Amino acid sequence: MKALTPWKPKGELDTFSRGMDEMFDRLTQEFFGPGRRERPRTAVTEWEPAIECHLDNGNLIVKADLPGVEAKDVNISVLGNELTIAGERKREKKEEGRYFYEELPYGKFVRKLTLPEGIDADKIKTAYKNGMLEITMPAPKQLVSKKIPIKVQK
Repeated sequence: MKALTPWKPKGELDTFSRGMDEMFDRLTQEFFGPGRRERPRTAVTEWEPAIECHLDNGNLIVKADLPGVEAKDVNISVLGNELTIAGERKREKKEEGRYFYEELPYGKFVRKLTLPEGIDADKIKTAYKNGMLEITMPAPKQLVSKKIPIKVQK
């Protein structure tokens, strides 16, 4: 299952950057008051939705958190054993004026997951509710746990 959890060094750098921004926010608020320091408008340039993947009753379930994304703006495809979730979160209307904070990411995204061998793409089902995409597929036999009895010796 580790193949389903890619390492994202950019994500770690983003976390570090946000921590530094928060530290400077606290420092500048002490000297200038709240809301005085402008964040760089390029702080959020791309985004990836958060995902989770787990086994449940013989099914492999992938969930993607897509708040503010319309279902019509999401594409799901499987090529070989690679699942791709792509789409776009569109900005409704850009408000004119000065932003105090602009942290919500907009734009296109792509998430690719390596699925275990043996996934049948024809049996994949999807559901979308309240910004949560759920992709369900029968798990290959090698992923389904099998109970092994314990022989007790006397």
